[in-house]
Amino acid sequence: MPELATFDAVRIGIASPEDIRKWSHGEVKKPETINYRTFKPEPDGLFCERIFGPVRDYQCHCGKYKKIKFKGIICDRCGVEVTTSKVRRRRMGHIELAAPVCHIWYLRNTPSPIALLLGLSPKEVEQVVYFGKYVVTHVDRRKINASMDRIRWAVEEDIKEIQRLKEESISAIRRKYEEQMAEEGMTEEEKARWRKQMEDRIKREEELFEGDVARLKRGLEVLEGLYKKQLISEEDYRALQKVTEAINRRLGKGFENLWRAGMGAEAIRDLLAEIDLEQLARELRREIRETTGPRRVKAIKRLRMVEAFRKSKNRPEWMILEVLPVLPPDLRPMVQLDGGRFATSDLNDLYRRIINRNNRLKKILQLRAPETIVNHEKRLLQEAVDALIDNSKRRRPVL
Repeated sequence: MPELATFDAVRIGIASPEDIRKWSHGEVKKPETINYRTFKPEPDGLFCERIFGPVRDYQCHCGKYKKIKFKGIICDRCGVEVTTSKVRRRRMGHIELAAPVCHIWYLRNTPSPIALLLGLSPKEVEQVVYFGKYVVTHVDRRKINASMDRIRWAVEEDIKEIQRLKEESISAIRRKYEEQMAEEGMTEEEKARWRKQMEDRIKREEELFEGDVARLKRGLEVLEGLYKKQLISEEDYRALQKVTEAINRRLGKGFENLWRAGMGAEAIRDLLAEIDLEQLARELRREIRETTGPRRVKAIKRLRMVEAFRKSKNRPEWMILEVLPVLPPDLRPMVQLDGGRFATSDLNDLYRRIINRNNRLKKILQLRAPETIVNHEKRLLQEAVDALIDNSKRRRPVL
C-alpha cells in the first residue's frame, strides 16, 4: 500500500476558469447517472467512464480492452482510458455554464467581498445578481454632458412627433365613428353606445401616447444624472432605451455607446473585471488619510480586501463562476440496494438540477427568446448553483 502524503496546512483560494478546466478530465453535458438496464454509467453523464475513469479495473466501457496488459491505452470506440478504478476518486469533471453565476460565499458572507470591492451594499449586489434591478456598467459622462443640449432637442422632437401621431390617430378614430353614427335608421340609444365606444377608444389611445411621452421625459431625467454602478429599475431601463432610440434616430452615428446596463452575475463580472487593484488601493489609502468616522472605517475594510487580492495574485472576477467543477464520482456514490433500488448522494440531485437548467438555458439562448424569459432561466441556474455550493446560505434551502 503506498504511503500517504503528509502535510502541515491547507490553503483555500479562488480558482480561475482556466484552472478549473485544467483540473477537469472532460465536460459533463448530460444529467443522467447510470443506465438502469445495463447498470453502466451513461456517456457524458455524471458518472461517465470517459471523463472519470473505468468502473472496473483495466476494463473500458465497451469491453474491447479487459486486461492490465492494455494499461494506459485509450479505447478508440468508447474513449475510456484502461486504468485502475481508483482514479474515480480523484478525477474531476466540469460544467460549462451557459451564463455566469455568482459564488454564494463571496456574495452572502459577512462582510461580502464582492460588495466591498464594488463599494455597494450587499443588498444592492443581491438585487442585481437575482435579476431585481439593473446596474450601470458603463456611462460616457463626458460625452453626455457635452451633448446634453442636442440630446434634449432630439427628445423634444420625438415628443412633438408623438403628439402629432396622437392627434392623427384620434382624428381617424373620430372620423370612423362619426361616419358610423351618421348612417340612417340609427336610434339615439345606438348612437349613445357608439359614442361611448368612441370615447373609450380615444382614451386608450391618449394613454398609450402619453405613456410614450412620459417614458421619454423620465429617460432624459435619468440620463442627466446617470453614473457608473448606479442601480436602476426595469421602468427606468426601458425609459433610457427609449431615449437612446430617439438620440440615434435624430443625431445619427456616434451616440451608440453612451451607456450600458445589465442584470445578473454577468453584469457584476464586468464591473469586477474593470477593477484596477493598484489604483483602487491608492485611492483608498488617500480616502483613509482624508476622512473620518464610518466612511474611514469602510475604506479600511475595502483596502484590506484589495490587499488580499493583490498579495494572492487573484482576480476579483474569479468570484463569478463561468465553469463549475464536478466532484469525482466516488465522493458522491450511487449504491444499489435490495430490490433493484439505488441510494444516491444528494450532490447528484443538485448537479442534475444544474445540468438540466443549464441545458434549457442554452436552448432558450439559441432560440433568441425574450429577455424576460432568458433572465428567469438565468436566475434559476444561479439558485441551483447556490444550493450546490452552500445550501444553508439560501433563504429557502432546497434539501
